[in-house]
Amino acid sequence: MTGRGMSYSDAGVDLAAARAHSANIAGFVRGGVTGFAGGLALPPMRDGVLLACTDGVGTKLLLAREAGRLEGLGQDLVAMCVNDLICSGARPLGFLDYLAVGKLDPAEAGVIVGSIAQACADVDCALLGGETAEMPGLYQPGHFDLAGFAVGVVERDQMLGPERVLDGDVVIGIPSSGAHSNGFSLVRALIADGALDCPVEVLLTPTRLYVRDVLDLIDAAVPVHAVAHITGGGLPENLPRALPDGLEAVVDPTRWQLPQALQAVLDSGRVTEADAWDTFNMGIGLCMIAPPDAEDAVRARIPDARVIGRVAPGRAGVRRV
Repeated sequence: MTGRGMSYSDAGVDLAAARAHSANIAGFVRGGVTGFAGGLALPPMRDGVLLACTDGVGTKLLLAREAGRLEGLGQDLVAMCVNDLICSGARPLGFLDYLAVGKLDPAEAGVIVGSIAQACADVDCALLGGETAEMPGLYQPGHFDLAGFAVGVVERDQMLGPERVLDGDVVIGIPSSGAHSNGFSLVRALIADGALDCPVEVLLTPTRLYVRDVLDLIDAAVPVHAVAHITGGGLPENLPRALPDGLEAVVDPTRWQLPQALQAVLDSGRVTEADAWDTFNMGIGLCMIAPPDAEDAVRARIPDARVIGRVAPGRAGVRRV
């Protein structure tokens, strides 16, 4: 060996911080832990199907970091995954997170993982574990990325989807809590130009969790044919994923209101309505397609749900009236 010896710490990786972080978050993990993997027992099922999905929070992370408001990011991450699972009627069982940082701050990382654990508890999903990776050089100090992975189960003959949808069904929308976790590259560009008049805490409102809403309907035998989580691409891109060939959704935007954050985007005068519809959820975070006579039962359990349209023959995907 020539010259001064080098350690992992000299290369920018703080093993002491990693050990402190592991100790801080150990109590958040549920389910059986083998040392290298987390596990849980599968519920008894007749013909169960295991579903899995993954997602992230996107550049909302940058705005949250700049504002020093990290506590909502865990709900954003969990929601982006489990809200996708529930579109098939799957009950979330387990969740894993991946946090990549330039330099590990155990206190900040603990806030993020703690918020992930709370969101998992809110939808009765076990946080099975995850990975926190310190990667100097790949991420600058203060920068980080966050991804999540969720698994759930559903009986094969109870899966929701386009094949159940019929001409004449209604489209029932559940409001979003704001921009959720999509379109933040555009939001940040508007902020940088001084064109967006909206409090940062409003912009950072966590993504609404819809799992209990849909499961309450399923458990009460309320007929729901299909569900669409309205994420990147908005209603025009996501609602058609719940429709079969030959049918379209005809929606009436006057039946709901824009949340403050999205109204501010339009009020900036820098984003056309067409671009906003192609980028944001426009105030509807989840759509359910159901028979017309299911409306009362849905609204009895989800008071802010409302019929926003109907299913009709056509090929437009989503048509606004």
